[in-house]
Order: sequence, then C-alpha cells, then structure tokens
Amino acid sequence: MYYPVARPRRLRSSANMRRLVRENHLRVDDLIYPFFITGGRDVQQPVESMPGVYRFSTDRLLIQLKEVQSLGIPGILLFGIPDSKDAVGSGAYDANGIIQQAVRAIKDKFPELLVITDVCLCEYTDHGHCGIVHEGKVLNDPTLELLARTAVSHAQSGADIIAPSDMMDGRVRAIREALDEHGYADVPIMSYSVKYASAFYGPFREAADSAPQFGDRKTYQMDPPNLREALREVEQDITEGADMVIVKPAMAYMDVIAAVRENFDGPLAAYNVSGEYSMIKAAARLGWIDEQKTTMELLTGLKRAGADIIITYHAPDVVRWLKEDG
Repeated sequence: MYYPVARPRRLRSSANMRRLVRENHLRVDDLIYPFFITGGRDVQQPVESMPGVYRFSTDRLLIQLKEVQSLGIPGILLFGIPDSKDAVGSGAYDANGIIQQAVRAIKDKFPELLVITDVCLCEYTDHGHCGIVHEGKVLNDPTLELLARTAVSHAQSGADIIAPSDMMDGRVRAIREALDEHGYADVPIMSYSVKYASAFYGPFREAADSAPQFGDRKTYQMDPPNLREALREVEQDITEGADMVIVKPAMAYMDVIAAVRENFDGPLAAYNVSGEYSMIKAAARLGWIDEQKTTMELLTGLKRAGADIIITYHAPDVVRWLKEDG
C-alpha cells in the first residue's frame, strides 16, 4: 500500500498517538546501577572522568541506596577497590574483603534490593590483570580456582547474582560447580559472555584503579571486529551454566546485541560503559547535545536491539526523566 492511501504520518500526529503505537519502551525495571566501593568511612570521592559518579565507602553507599530504593531501581552492580593489592588478588576472595563487607551491610539494610557482584581479579592484583600472571603471561586454568573462591565468598556474604567479567575460558563452569558444592545452587550467574577489548573502558579504569601495569587485555578480552565469536562465547557460557549474559560495551555493539537476541532466548544485558557515559556527559556540559534526549535515545536503542536489562551509570537520571514523562 502506497501514498496517498498509506500515510504513516497519521500515527505520528500527537504525543499520545506516538505513545499508543510505540514499539519499544524503556522502563525502570530494565535498569541496573553500578557502584564503586572503597574502604574507610565517610568517603565520597568523585571520579573526575565520570561526572556524577563517585567512589563510596560502605557507610556512604548505604545513604545512596535509600535513593536507589525510592526510585524503584531493582538492582545494583558492585565493584570493589581494596586498600592493598598483591600478585594473586587475595582481596577478591577474602571473607572480610571490601565487597564482602559491603554486601553484608547492604543486605542487612535493603534485603529486597538485588545485589550483583562483579567477579574479577583486576581490581585486586598489583599488576592489574584479570588473572594470575607468570613470566608476563596471564594463566587461564590456575585463575579459575581463584575466581570460583571469589564467587563463593560473595554468595556467602549474601550476593543475589554473581557476574564474572574476567573472560577466562571455563570460568562459568568453575563458578557454577563451586557455588553448587557450597550450597548456593539457587544463586544465578550473569556472565560477561561478550566483553570486547574496548577503548570505551578508560574512565572505568580510573574509577576502579584497575589499569594493567603492563601490556593489555587483548589475549583474553574479545577482538572488536568479531561477531561470530561472540555467539560462540555466549553458547559456551550458557552450556556451562550462565543464567544471564552481558554484552559489553553496548553503543558500538548493537549489532552484537541483536545477533545474541536472535540466537538465544535467555535474559540479555547490555552494559552502557564508562566511556559511553562520559562522552554524553562531556558533550552535554559543553552544550553540544541535550543530555536527556541523547541518553534516552541511546538506551532505547539498546532495548530495540534486544537487551532486556541495561547496566548504566545514567540509571537515577533515567528514572527521574521517565517519571517526568509519565
């Protein structure tokens, strides 16, 4: 059917008409809000490259979570910044580590809030890599035991969801088996199944103090030109026991999100990463773009591509904007 019988503008004639026929909707329930946790008390340290983002001590985090709860954001993702680091990242699996203490405090005050813990060693190792290093090489299999120990310690502290981000081969299986052995068969795994060696992580590495001290992470994170590889990674992680999968970054990888959605039925998360967040913030501060409209357009695009869940530092602002438009 063609013009003049077909007139697509009929369905764009007013705001309510557009709302009525809208195909994709961004909701509060879609959002996960990441936090960076550090030691000490009364700490709220701004991350210079991420306006509006802070490193919080646990006591200050609990204050922030009152707002998170009031906004209706269903869950948070935690990254720990320990006071000291070593070659094997022992702070990651310490029962009294920064994340373990934070999770216990959060679940005591906000038992209904979903607490997702990032499982990786990079924030805890003095070399900044995501696994054990020997003679300049990141060792895969010896790292799996430490990742599994970390996951179990998080579950013991009360974490609701375990999110391994290291990109070691076989880590989902190792973590699933360890959780099951320790009585945590009901704790789901949200795996960073598709994590590219991306230039968009720069601000995060400042926030988490996790930049590698030598080389890069290209031997374990994925090569950005590859799409078919992403589908293999997702299939392997689901086979090993992943309940949900993540594609990271999001903005430059909407085709990957769409391909994963087309090929797999389980819950799919898109991580709207630090560099994507900071670009919008920087351009908005200079008056070059409208922050609200640009952010909402981007995150709605992630939904349209197929994401069920969006991990984003924009989460509180998005909720406020959604309520204003309500």
